[in-house]
Amino acid sequence: MHRIVIVGGGAAGLELATRLGNRLGKSGRAHVILVDRSPTHVWKPLLHEVAVGSLDVNANQIAYAAHAHWNHFTFVQGELTALDRGARQAIVGPLFETEAGGGDEVLPRRSLEYDTLILALGSRTHFFGVPGAEEYAIALDTLEQAERVRKRLLQVCVKKTAQGSEGETGPVRVTIIGAGATGVELAAELRRMEHTWEQFGVVSRNPKTRMRINLIEAGSRVLPALPQMVSDSAQVVLERMGITVLASKSVTRVRPHEVELADGRAIPTDITIWAAGIRAPGILASLDGIAVNRINQVRVSRSLQSETDENIFALGDCASCIWTGEVMVPPRAQAAHQQAMFLFKALCARIDGRPLGMFEYRDHGSLISLGSSTAVGSLAGVTRSGKIFVHGLIAEFMYASLYRKHMVAVSGLRRALLATIANGIGRILSPRVKLH
Repeated sequence: MHRIVIVGGGAAGLELATRLGNRLGKSGRAHVILVDRSPTHVWKPLLHEVAVGSLDVNANQIAYAAHAHWNHFTFVQGELTALDRGARQAIVGPLFETEAGGGDEVLPRRSLEYDTLILALGSRTHFFGVPGAEEYAIALDTLEQAERVRKRLLQVCVKKTAQGSEGETGPVRVTIIGAGATGVELAAELRRMEHTWEQFGVVSRNPKTRMRINLIEAGSRVLPALPQMVSDSAQVVLERMGITVLASKSVTRVRPHEVELADGRAIPTDITIWAAGIRAPGILASLDGIAVNRINQVRVSRSLQSETDENIFALGDCASCIWTGEVMVPPRAQAAHQQAMFLFKALCARIDGRPLGMFEYRDHGSLISLGSSTAVGSLAGVTRSGKIFVHGLIAEFMYASLYRKHMVAVSGLRRALLATIANGIGRILSPRVKLH
C-alpha cells in the first residue's frame, strides 16, 4: 500500500489529507497520514478575529483526530524535526504535556515511513532582524499567539479603565507593524469591537481613553500587494475609523512600550503586533539537503515536486513555485487551495502510474474585511486591467463566503452547514466578544 505522509494541517494540508483519505484511504489504495504539532485546526485568515475576541474558537476549530476518523486518514500529533531521504523516513519529535515542551513526555520520538512526502508547513512571521521585534512584538502565526494578543489586550484595557476611574485617564495604545491583509483587517476589527467592549465595561466610554491604533507600513501604501484602487479605498475607510496610517515608515527597534522609526520618531505603545513579512519554517532548511530559497521555502517544479527529490512535494506558503516568468505563486489562501486540488489529482495519477501534470495558478483576486458590514477587494474580470473593484456589503458577503468554501472543502456541505447554523445560534446566545 502506498504511504503518503502530509506534514502540516493548515488549509492546504488538511484539505489534501481529507480528499486523499476519502479517495485513496477509504478504498485501501493508500495509507494517508497527517502530521501537525497542534491537536486542532483553525483557518489562519481568522486569527485576527481570535486576537480581538470576536471569534468563538470552539465553534470554528476542527479536531484533527476526529476529522481523520471520519475521513479515512491517520492523524499523528507532533512536529517534524528531521528527514532521512535515503530511508524515506520523516522524523517526528517527542510530544510533551505542554506545547512549550514542558512536563512529562507523552509520546516519544517517532519515525514515519513514506513513499510520498508532502510538506505543507505554511509560513511564519519574518522579523527582518529588527532589534527587539521577536522579544516585544507579538506575531499572529498560531492560535496560541492570537490568544496571547487577546489576553494582553484585555489586561491593558482593564488596567486603563481602572486608572481612568481614578482620574488618571489615558488611551489604550496599539501599534500594528505591517499593513498587509493581516495588519489592515486586525486594525479594523479592533476599532469595530471597541464599541462592544464599552458595552461590557472593558474599556471606558470616555473619549480621552479611546483606543489609539497606529498602523505602520514600510511601503508607500497599505495593502502594497493589491491594486492601487483597493489600497486607496481601504485607507479611506481606516482613516474614517480613526486609525492612524503611517506609510513609508521603517521600524528600526521595538522596545517594551515603544516603537522606534527610521526617521527618529518614537511611538509609545501598550501592545505591539508584528504583521510584516513571512518566511517558511526554519526546519525546512535542514531537511537532508532539500533545496530551499532565501526565506526557507522549498524550491519546487511546476508539478510541485521538490527540485531535490521527486518523492517529496511542497505546497502553500512553504513552497516556492514559478507562476509566470520570474514571478512566483503568491502566499495566499487561494493558491494553497488550488495547489491542494492539483496535488490531489496528481497523487492519484502518481499511484496509477500516470503523468502528474503541471500546476497553473489562477489569480481570482483578493478581498479584505474592514468590519462587519464592509470589505474591499478586486476580482478577476473582463475589464482592461483584468480586475473588477468591489466594496461594501457585496464584498463583505463574498469575503464571508471564502471561509464557508473552506469549510465545505474540508468538512463537506452537510457538516459545514450544521457548523454555520450552530455558530449563528452561539452568537445570539453569547456575548459578541470573549471577555476572559
